[in-house]
Amino acid sequence: ALPIWQAGMTEILSRILRTLEPNRVTFWCPGCDMVHQITVSGPHAWGYNDNPEKPTFTPSILVNGTQRLTDDEIDCVKVGQAIERRPLVCHSYVTDGRIQFLGDCTHTLAGQTVDMVEFPKWWD
Repeated sequence: ALPIWQAGMTEILSRILRTLEPNRVTFWCPGCDMVHQITVSGPHAWGYNDNPEKPTFTPSILVNGTQRLTDDEIDCVKVGQAIERRPLVCHSYVTDGRIQFLGDCTHTLAGQTVDMVEFPKWWD
């Protein structure tokens, strides 16, 4: 049988891993408080150990962008005030179901290693 992402299905793989597209899996990042996605098949794919309970991805995962707006920032935007978006960097290794956040992360888990977490209840 084909791995789930090659079969073109989107579904729950485990409490910590989901498919997003036929060739991508996602996990919830407790540092960013959002989902990160990994390409696991095709050109430019990360290595994946095919273990949805204790995944390992290689090489490291680097996510760049902007942080989500706070409630106060949303209030400012609603009344037409300009805000400066805060940069987001999340750089990690995922090994055997644990996330090692590297020192260049912009969130509070920088430099720490934590277990992967379940998706929020509202996600499903």
